[in-house]
Amino acid sequence: MSTFPELPDKARLWIYTAADPLSEAEQSEVLDRLEGFMDSWTSHNRPVQARAAIQDDRFVILAATVADGDVSGCGIDASVHAVDEVASDLGIAWASPLDVLYRDVEGLVHSVSRADFRQHVSDNRVDTSTPVFDPSITTLGALRDGEFEQPAGAAWHARVFQIPTAA
Repeated sequence: MSTFPELPDKARLWIYTAADPLSEAEQSEVLDRLEGFMDSWTSHNRPVQARAAIQDDRFVILAATVADGDVSGCGIDASVHAVDEVASDLGIAWASPLDVLYRDVEGLVHSVSRADFRQHVSDNRVDTSTPVFDPSITTLGALRDGEFEQPAGAAWHARVFQIPTAA
């Protein structure tokens, strides 16, 4: 995935997680529609420089910056409405923000409830080496620094779910 080299590390970041993998056609439509929004996106009458990408068929990633300032609350609201409108039009459901996101041994991304993730830990299907995702990161720099996807042992997941170290 491109890390949007034309945007600075301080660019704001929003990550939306699809409840189910997006088809190639859905991904193309999402990006085309978001491109149309981003071309006219403003924040307090200042143009917003933004980019969007889809990672692992599940994550819609939107990064944005405004020269000499931040994207305003109204500007953020506009982006949320744009993303939600595209999802609604295409029948895309978002995963619960309380779900745990992880990559299995085959490389597939899963979104499961916290109870299910805890059961995966108990069943030894998840350990500290299991890649997990943190869609709550808020800057492009954090994405570039690897804070979005990391081994569970290096993330808050290890502490909260008491994940044992891999054998």
